[in-house]
Amino acid sequence: MQKVAILFEASQAVLSTFDLDEVLHRILTIAHDYFCLDQGGILLLDPETGDLYVRSYFGDYVDDPGLRIPLGKGLTGTAAQERRPVYAPDVTQDARYVLTVPSTRSELAMPLMVRNEVVGVLDCQSDKADFFDAETIDLLRLFSMQASIALQNARLYSLEQRRAAQLEAINAIAKQTTGVLELEQLLDKVCALILESFPVDEVAVLLREDDDLILKAQQGTLTPHLTVGSRLPAGEGLATRALASGRTVLENDVRKVAGYVKGYEETLSEMCLPLVSFGQGLGVLALESASAGAFEASDMQALESMADICAVAIQNADFFERVRQMAYLDGLTGIFNRRYFEMRIAEEIERAGRYNGRLAVIMLDIDLFKRLNDEFGHLLGDEVLRQVSTVLGQQIRKADVLCRYGGEEFVVLAPETTGEKAMGVAEKLRRVVGSWHFPGVPRPVTISAGVADFPGDGTTRDEIVKAADAALYAAKQGGRNRVVSAAAVRQASA
Repeated sequence: MQKVAILFEASQAVLSTFDLDEVLHRILTIAHDYFCLDQGGILLLDPETGDLYVRSYFGDYVDDPGLRIPLGKGLTGTAAQERRPVYAPDVTQDARYVLTVPSTRSELAMPLMVRNEVVGVLDCQSDKADFFDAETIDLLRLFSMQASIALQNARLYSLEQRRAAQLEAINAIAKQTTGVLELEQLLDKVCALILESFPVDEVAVLLREDDDLILKAQQGTLTPHLTVGSRLPAGEGLATRALASGRTVLENDVRKVAGYVKGYEETLSEMCLPLVSFGQGLGVLALESASAGAFEASDMQALESMADICAVAIQNADFFERVRQMAYLDGLTGIFNRRYFEMRIAEEIERAGRYNGRLAVIMLDIDLFKRLNDEFGHLLGDEVLRQVSTVLGQQIRKADVLCRYGGEEFVVLAPETTGEKAMGVAEKLRRVVGSWHFPGVPRPVTISAGVADFPGDGTTRDEIVKAADAALYAAKQGGRNRVVSAAAVRQASA
């Protein structure tokens, strides 16, 4: 009776905390001190794999802390599968015994159960043969019932705490991403917030372009195999599977996934959440962990809610970008307008000044455009403007910027191009337009151009544009359909 009373007091101590690690520590302390065990451990059941894994132990219980035991294997696996205590008075004579500690002579595996459901096993070992008598086994059975309840309470409490933290994180992500309308800045913010709020080692955002996924942002501590801008072809990787199905894909051990495409060297667990807004698949949010079994199925709903918030924020940023682009586009020709030119020339001059770079500004004007309008009408004049903008756009480099400056005047920004090269670009544009056939116009359409360089012809926006404009005026005065440089204008003035 005295033993039962002492054990009852010990059980109350186990039940007095909701911290899982503290519960495990107290259970094993009682097992060690009260039952005088040499080594022992608590194995918990992984509901996803059905395996038992070592969660806490004392003594020389196990050499491999990552040891997993399937149900039905060993004394612990048998106790969990059969839902009853399993005792081996002499482990050397029991075929079920799995060697973990060479000194062990007797072992008692006590299932930890709540409502007939196994949550784990309390494994008790002694260096003495036939150490556990009937009374000790009965006391351990009573203690294991209390320990099971304490474990379940701690796990439920931990789950509630986890849910509360997740909800708080989701709320923070919603608040901090709603007002971010620059896509690049938004994606970096999303990655940083998820890393802070969820137990992951790497976060990646892949957005859809045509049928492929493009890696747009990534943050974390893992070693990447892909860089930002890399393309993931359709059908490759868990991310494309998630996008195609519109469902979250979870793999807690990617080593078991046939044909797995590695995005990060150390990844063992990966969860890919499709980013969907108004039924449209925008891309995929990939969460990576260097630990196997890192994600719980119960986390999926919270993470999917977070992905939905991110999808809406991405959609908003994309819409904002399209609206902004429309503000920078000329309504008639579809190319950039003067507002965009003013923004870009300031950026290019600042960049060239900082890195000792070069820049050319080419001003172009359609010759005798007013006469063309008067002869053939404004509708045909508008069509000529559209076609000239198309021809010019086809001839310049990707790095160059073409804008409609106003009326029949265009301007090209050509980074890292000056002198003879810039003159060559302008001459090429003049020749192509001059040889182009414009339907409905019975005579050739020609252009004149003026070229100015940074820093040779000016170091500010006003200086360079004024120099290019003066060169264009000189080309017009010189007979049109020609290219003049700002340097030539200066020499002529001198």
